[in-house]
Amino acid sequence: MERTISAPAVERVALTSLSHGAGCGCKLPAADLWRILGSLEQHPPDPRLLVGSATGDDAAIFALSEELALVQTVDFFTPVVDDPYDFGRVAAANALSDVYAMGGRPLTALNLVAFPLARLGGEVLLEILRGGLDVAARAGCSVVGGHSIDDPEPKYGMAVTGTVDPRRALRNSGARAGDVLVLTKPLGVGALVTASKRGACEPADLERAVETMVTLNDTASAQALAAGAHAATDVTGFGLLGHLHRLSRESAVAAEVEIDRVPSLPGARESLAAGDGVSGGGRRNREWADSFATFAPGVQESERLMVCDPVTSGGLLVALPEGRAGELDGVVIGRLREGEPGRISVV
Repeated sequence: MERTISAPAVERVALTSLSHGAGCGCKLPAADLWRILGSLEQHPPDPRLLVGSATGDDAAIFALSEELALVQTVDFFTPVVDDPYDFGRVAAANALSDVYAMGGRPLTALNLVAFPLARLGGEVLLEILRGGLDVAARAGCSVVGGHSIDDPEPKYGMAVTGTVDPRRALRNSGARAGDVLVLTKPLGVGALVTASKRGACEPADLERAVETMVTLNDTASAQALAAGAHAATDVTGFGLLGHLHRLSRESAVAAEVEIDRVPSLPGARESLAAGDGVSGGGRRNREWADSFATFAPGVQESERLMVCDPVTSGGLLVALPEGRAGELDGVVIGRLREGEPGRISVV
């Protein structure tokens, strides 16, 4: 008699229940990370390396010729949502964003996978990879391979290589006093994801957050280049203020943010005010912000948390001449001015 061997039962588990953090909110604290990296002994620089780790930019730029350079980046994180396909889409869009933030075009990507295959099963991993593949295809980027390890905490992301004209590349160090700051996506993703893990987020609000995260920054990048932007960065795990701090510090200018102009997703401010949307990463960002930012007395604590909220696959923050701000699909949230480099006033 032929024996039938049944496949082992696979436990159905909410992906976010397996992660200690969520998305870019699980980054190492910026202040600690930069202190550690700053103590590394630097080797003599290759003159072809136009942008490296020294300025903390979104990606590296390595020149191949006067007209062509490589853009290289890597990004991965723990699940930000429970749906495997959406997790893959968000992670891919987030990794591709670093290339767009430099004004580049992504060409190839390598998958990075850490996954408990025996516990979650191949179907879940397949959906994660399918989500990443679909977003990469939408970006015109070929997924050419990758690497995987067994890990009880799932993680997924991509190492992405693109190209850019080095003469037109966007950096975080080229902003000028007098530039306005345009933000191309609303804040609040981190707050809504955190609230969802705690069962305190409306499904419609989470759905809007997912759609925001899977939206590519390709159009924003093209618009920034066409408008003659002086600098750009994408807003991710260190929050709006953290990334603006680095941009303004590397550009040797100070910044001012008008809190009433900062866009946010529906339900995000309420989640932060109630405490349900406050994550560990958000608290660390908020504490760090006190070292370089001042807040006007009328700025509520929930609003302070909002501009420090860790973002996954956020929009671009673009510095450009005021007269050309209308050429971007985004919101003017402040400006750059003469002052202590990296100092931010939130008014």
